[in-house]
Amino acid sequence: MPNYESVLNDRKSKEVRKRVWKEHALAYGFLAPSVIVFMMFLFYPMLKSVYLSMTITDPRGQVVEFVWLENFIRLLSTGQFYKNLGVTLMFILFTVPTSLIWSLFLAAITHNKLRGMKVFQFIFSLPIVISVGTGSIIWFLLFHPTAGMLNYFLSLVHVGPIPWLTDPSWALISISIMTIWMNMGFLYILLSSGLQGVPEEIYESARMDGSGPIRTFLQIVLPLLSPTIFFALIVSVISAFQAFGQIHILTKGGPINSTNVMVYSIYQDAFVNFRFGIGSAQALILFAIILLLTLLQFKVLEKKVHYQ
Repeated sequence: MPNYESVLNDRKSKEVRKRVWKEHALAYGFLAPSVIVFMMFLFYPMLKSVYLSMTITDPRGQVVEFVWLENFIRLLSTGQFYKNLGVTLMFILFTVPTSLIWSLFLAAITHNKLRGMKVFQFIFSLPIVISVGTGSIIWFLLFHPTAGMLNYFLSLVHVGPIPWLTDPSWALISISIMTIWMNMGFLYILLSSGLQGVPEEIYESARMDGSGPIRTFLQIVLPLLSPTIFFALIVSVISAFQAFGQIHILTKGGPINSTNVMVYSIYQDAFVNFRFGIGSAQALILFAIILLLTLLQFKVLEKKVHYQ
């Protein structure tokens, strides 16, 4: 006699497997367009860059000779590469800590529910809607040696004009000032959102214990805000490594290569001098540097992040 219970269980298991297979097929069907887009615009260019980095190409991008790792060896043995890397690291040092501290300060002082704070919140968030090109043109006019507003304000306090974009000792600082202003909108909104996530009861408890506003912020609020700050730090470092638009518009890597960061050097090698092999090799080295630095930040700094 057949075991009807086992037959029924087998039929149910087959129906369950069929239903699971249909759900998986439907899920992969929904994911397929995204996977195709990623393959076309992310994976294929990355694999193409790996291939081109081991070749010498003509101005049309056609491969002339396969040289394996010669492009990497040539880059790592030239002083200009390390100079560009040093300029990039200086740019990060100028922009990332200053942007975070300045945006955190603005977010803290506008977190109070006082009348008129909405206006300041709107003003401080405004740079996020301005493109890099538009912002660069605005700051190019501000940095103008004779008609610029910055030198005009300096003349009011009897300070001589500063060659913002033409002096090698000032060019990178000028680019950094503009970049800090551009980053302020996103970081301000991000940190303000983090502050709004801190429960109001914490402020009331600290106030009842006699803690002042500065002590409350440094010892209580700041640790609770550390996940947001950590995320902002990661994003800001990656964004600083990829800075290009403001440098291309304001200084074009000059004067005397004082603002020639790695991304702009990649642009010059690949799309000005048509050395796609060297440009691809630099791009891969830059990718490796960003990846290692990001992993290092996760390894070292994440231990100090206080997750609620």
